[in-house]
Amino acid sequence: MLQNGGAMTAAADSAVVETTTQGFLKDVIEESKRQPVLVDFWAPWCGPCKQLTPILEKAVKAAKGKVKLAKMDIDKHPEIPGQMGIQSIPAVIAFANGQPVDGFMGALPEAQVIAFLERVTKGRIGAEEKDLLKEADAAFAAGNAAEAVNLYGQLLTQDGGNVAALAGLARCYVQTGALEQAKQTLAMVPEAKRNEAPVAAARAALDIAEQAKSVGPIDELERQVAADPLDHQARFDLAAALNAKGKRAEAAEHLIAIVKRDRKWNEDGARKQLVQFFEAWGPTDPATVDGRKRLSSILFS
Repeated sequence: MLQNGGAMTAAADSAVVETTTQGFLKDVIEESKRQPVLVDFWAPWCGPCKQLTPILEKAVKAAKGKVKLAKMDIDKHPEIPGQMGIQSIPAVIAFANGQPVDGFMGALPEAQVIAFLERVTKGRIGAEEKDLLKEADAAFAAGNAAEAVNLYGQLLTQDGGNVAALAGLARCYVQTGALEQAKQTLAMVPEAKRNEAPVAAARAALDIAEQAKSVGPIDELERQVAADPLDHQARFDLAAALNAKGKRAEAAEHLIAIVKRDRKWNEDGARKQLVQFFEAWGPTDPATVDGRKRLSSILFS
């Protein structure tokens, strides 16, 4: 992965060039037949240019080879901007297939620059990362934690702050019982993003796994419940133990049984635990879909 990271760095470094009147044909016209090229018309005396150019460079480098940036100092090279009718700067013109296709004038904020790049590249920016995330999520869902860890790791090599990848990696650690590693991974999520859905799901899975460590063996808990169906604590613990073994439907069944018999038990503990299960399992999991329906039929009947 270090080699991949080095290649991406090299690609990012070559994504920005200083072009000239003589180099414009090669740097912009010919290059735009392979991928979109943005031309940043600027001058050293232009204050807004000094604000925009770093934003452009950052966004283009982050695009990882899907777009290039050619900077042209109009004081040194006035012929091209003159031919194009550039009368005020900063001016950014996008070229594709050898032709100007889009552009803007003035210094835009970063979010608008990124949106412009996405429009110019027809949404290709970030597509590879999204595909890799889908592949990682699919591996995790299939129970292949080792492959999922590798894929999430690749994403984090590219973007160490990728919240979905951090959450996915944490869930892999939970699945394999490496709870301390899961905690350390979740601690890497920025404070402002700790309530996002993937992080909340990973945190719920971690909480449930830690809770399951304190309950007894499944067969012993099953005997307790069989001996006394109203032993809600034993049934509650059995649900936690079953969930830890991946028996989600059975775990939900026991918690629903508690809610049916005594909705107020342990300060609504069975329903709260079931909701936490839903969060950890995800909204599209069959056990979540079925469990929500059954819980609603009880609560709103």
